[in-house]
Amino acid sequence: CGAGGTLKAARAALHYWEEPCISGTKGSGTVFFSGCTLKCCFCQNYPISAEGLGKEISVEHLAEIFLNLQEQGANNINLVTPDHYIPQIISAIDMARSRNFKLPFVYNCSGYETAEMIQLLDSYIDVYLPDFKFMSPDLSAKYSNAPDYPEHAKASISEMVRQCGGDQTRFDDDGIMQRGVIVRHLQLPDHLDDSKSIITYLYNTYKDSIYISIMNQYTPMPGLERYPELTRAITRREYDKVVDHALALGMDNVFLQQRSAVGKDFIPAFDFTGIV
Repeated sequence: CGAGGTLKAARAALHYWEEPCISGTKGSGTVFFSGCTLKCCFCQNYPISAEGLGKEISVEHLAEIFLNLQEQGANNINLVTPDHYIPQIISAIDMARSRNFKLPFVYNCSGYETAEMIQLLDSYIDVYLPDFKFMSPDLSAKYSNAPDYPEHAKASISEMVRQCGGDQTRFDDDGIMQRGVIVRHLQLPDHLDDSKSIITYLYNTYKDSIYISIMNQYTPMPGLERYPELTRAITRREYDKVVDHALALGMDNVFLQQRSAVGKDFIPAFDFTGIV
């Protein structure tokens, strides 16, 4: 993951570009942590995930960040790529809750976790927001050097659903999710069959116990010369085929994206806002 024993983060601010039930109109109180256990070659957040951009902070400071975001009117606290800091995050949540912190916590992760890691978060996390990136071990090996990604994603998502999915799902009067599971799939160019396999697996396994977010926002990043198939955005036709597949399965709990979501304008500035 590239992290040491001290918390490191690059941004903590209101974020308006998540699913509507996460961001709403007030914004999600998003904390972007540095480092990543996966490091996909196409990552949009590569300055923090692969290059280690960020500032070291204490557990006490993280608790203060949670409280500050609550004061700013955030709908929730959105922990982005937090896997390698689970013990420190648990301590910070305990500190914040002891000081009248009331917002739900969103765990925004890659899907490359063990079920045991997710078990540690039981009673701490209210909304799980994992990715399901690849069904094919060959693709996950090629793009993320993690051929075991699919098996870990399946196991970790199963534990997330046990904790927060199904009948436990609930929203407040403004439509903001207070408890539940939303599984994201970022569609990649030229890999239609893998996307369909993921959607099929999720729906056949969980039906309406979870929400699924089908994302078309893939934006080519620098350094992809080895992967020419990844040097373009997906086409409208490619995205429509996956959406049509989801609807044909009978899926109701699904979030879709407009074409306007594609582009570097939607990548946050990792300028230490809310950290320093």
